[in-house]
Order: sequence, then structure tokens, then C-alpha cells
Amino acid sequence: MDKLDEISHQRKKAQQKLVSMKSKVYETFLQMEQATYADGALSKKTKELIAIGISVLTDCESCMQWHIDQAAACGAAAHEILEAIEVAIEMGAGRVTVSARFALDVMERAFPNEKP
Repeated sequence: MDKLDEISHQRKKAQQKLVSMKSKVYETFLQMEQATYADGALSKKTKELIAIGISVLTDCESCMQWHIDQAAACGAAAHEILEAIEVAIEMGAGRVTVSARFALDVMERAFPNEKP
């Protein structure tokens, strides 16, 4: 079994266990998921593309697999999924630029008479 098959297997196993245990929290989560991804002002496909970007940014492999599969099932093309991934790459890099601004302020204080 490869990694993707193992992730799917573990996700299904955990879901079955939570459902069989009658977890009210998990049941509520499933209801929230259904409401979240229903077509509204944004289509389900668009919402899945957003979820892909968030999944990449948070490094949730199971989430990436699930939402990429869901987006594809909704008709998303490979290039649309790639763009969602690219948005996540930019958002991750953007977060680093915020940290860099703080580092530059510290550097300025540590070296008040020097310009890099």
C-alpha cells in the first residue's frame, strides 16, 4: 500500500470508528462540512480550491488528498488545482516576509551606525 492509499485507509477507518461510537462532536463536524462545501455564493469547486491552499499551507497531507480529490470530482482542472497550490506557496512566503521585517528592525537596533 502506498502513502496515498494508507492515508485514505486511515481516514476511512477513523471516520467509521467515530460514526460507530456515535460521536456527537464528529457528527456535528460532518454537518458543518456538508454546510461549508454546499454551493452558495461560492461554488463547491471554488471552496475546494480554497481548502487545497489552506491544506498546503498547514501541511495537512490527508486534507490535501481529500480536497484535491473533491475538487477534481467537482470538475476542477489540474491547472486550477496548481494555482490553488501556488497561492499557498505565496501565502507561506508572505508569512516569512512579515518575520523578515521584524528581523530587520532588530538588526537596525543591533547595528545603529551600519547600513547593510
